[in-house]
Amino acid sequence: MLTTLLAPTGGAATVAGCDLTTERAEELARDLGLTDLLDRKAGALSGGQRRRLDIAMALTHRPKVLFLDEPTTGLDPGSRADLWDLIRRLRDEYRTTVFLTTHYLDEADALSDRLVVVDKGTIVAEGTPSTLKLRYGGSIDATLQDTCLAITGRGPAPADAAPVAV
Repeated sequence: MLTTLLAPTGGAATVAGCDLTTERAEELARDLGLTDLLDRKAGALSGGQRRRLDIAMALTHRPKVLFLDEPTTGLDPGSRADLWDLIRRLRDEYRTTVFLTTHYLDEADALSDRLVVVDKGTIVAEGTPSTLKLRYGGSIDATLQDTCLAITGRGPAPADAAPVAV
């Protein structure tokens, strides 16, 4: 019962200050848009719903560090926006360090305090989105997409971009 493999038959039990009969499932389901799906088996969920369930399970213990590997792949735009809001809340309210890998550079730009650009398995640049845009994209208004293309040599560097020193 203390490991939650069996439901308590009576009385009360707490582990690390948490009541075993009170779970975070409803809170996380609400945060990730899964409330209407609580009675469904995981195998009956769509790919995007399973993705959100995976994230909810990773958050049940309120980790101090959270690794998310392409968490919005397969999510519809609304679910993606909800997840972005949740990631921001984790960072801002719970002071969770979130390591996020993504190929969606708008996502990296919107959620990251610090970026590491990896090309062919090698770190080729790192810094804040603004710093990278100024250094490699030539302007704070440059897109992160164009900036990363310039960093990796797959796109033109703006004429007024600073010399690359990695």
